[in-house]
Amino acid sequence: MENRRTLTAGLVTLVTLVAFEAVAVTAAMPSVAKALDGLSLYGFAFGGALATSVVGMVLAGSWCDRAGPARPAAVGVALFSAGLLVAGLAPQMWVLVLGRLVQGFGGGIVNVALFVVVGRAYPAAEHPRVFSYMSAAWVLPAIVGPAVAGLIVSYLGWRWVFLLVALAAAPVLALIWPRISRVRPDNSDILPRTRFWWSLGAALGALVLYVGGQQSLILLGVGVVIVAVCGIRLLPQGTLAAARGLPSVVLLRGLAGAAFMQADVFIPLMLTRERGLSPTLAGLSLTVGALFWSGGSWLQARPGLRLSETARLRLGAAGIAAGVASVMTLAISSVPVVLAVAGWCFAGFGMGLVSPVSAALVLRLSRPGEQGANSSALSVSDALLTTVALAAGGSLFAAMIGTGPAAYLAAFGVALVPAVAGILVAGRTFGGSDGTSAPVALAGERAGAGRG
Repeated sequence: MENRRTLTAGLVTLVTLVAFEAVAVTAAMPSVAKALDGLSLYGFAFGGALATSVVGMVLAGSWCDRAGPARPAAVGVALFSAGLLVAGLAPQMWVLVLGRLVQGFGGGIVNVALFVVVGRAYPAAEHPRVFSYMSAAWVLPAIVGPAVAGLIVSYLGWRWVFLLVALAAAPVLALIWPRISRVRPDNSDILPRTRFWWSLGAALGALVLYVGGQQSLILLGVGVVIVAVCGIRLLPQGTLAAARGLPSVVLLRGLAGAAFMQADVFIPLMLTRERGLSPTLAGLSLTVGALFWSGGSWLQARPGLRLSETARLRLGAAGIAAGVASVMTLAISSVPVVLAVAGWCFAGFGMGLVSPVSAALVLRLSRPGEQGANSSALSVSDALLTTVALAAGGSLFAAMIGTGPAAYLAAFGVALVPAVAGILVAGRTFGGSDGTSAPVALAGERAGAGRG
């Protein structure tokens, strides 16, 4: 028990650092885009990292199943830090985007490795509690992250938002390494190696989406096709059809993440450029969302909560949709900022319900030896759908930059689509009247069986 407590503390510390990077960079990015004259690449700076994270997630899934999560975690942290260093030293926006691509690849590996540590080092009954702790690790960064990022931008320069996190990542890994290294592999290699190539294809397709959005509708269409053809091989069979059970859990996680992230990255940009707020004040919107995210996560883990897991997922999806609808009113100049940001609380609370519940369900519905692969699929769904949303929203925004608030309204409108779809999918996360569902194989297993 003592060892698990120490491990939990270490995992929470690492998640806290990652959370600070996400909150601080999102808050600082409007200043970065202005300094590097890279507004047209604003969405790419976020979505590109998510695209490469897909490759990292898939690679980490089978790697963790074969060798355990220790080495993947170490490599992931190294790449994550290297990408941050490139971004922090970037002389132009495209170089910063390149650093974000490397950072995303490393972050994808780390994300899955942490999921596998929880799945293998803790009994199943403790999974919801541990995931709630990891979600709650966003509380401190949510409170101080935007303010600290604003101060760093004002007094040290935006580059240090990236550089400080890069310098801190390795020492944090060193603190938890002795216990992560004790987590043993399942000694299984059940997934075809072709999954790596499908993931690489999906990531390249996502990058084509961004280029197409800026250059050509034909390229945009090609990117959509590539992402669809490759991405479906990385997800459980029936995911895109919202089949009951594991496929719908994976799909819901992707829809929720896409809706939340698409709106979240454009809120501070709109508040600074259209409403005249400082980076620190604009970043408070991120604080509000993340705090309620942690609150929702804490609530769903309460032993006395009588809501079923399906009801929690439905409530969470509805909260995300309500939050997105609220921030869309920012396009109306007469709407007070505080009112729209208050509505964003619902989105944060909704993510706090959806994220830990979906993570725990995936572990429960996985066959022995597939926790790494299915955790990877959960993260892949989140990253791919969010990447597509950011590509679509970023392309619309770039095309409508000269229209003022209308450009932001279009970007928020893109977020509303997966938010509403998530409400419909939430009710399909269980397959039977007893509230259970049989594990489902990955589509890539069937497509690549006997190969690689």
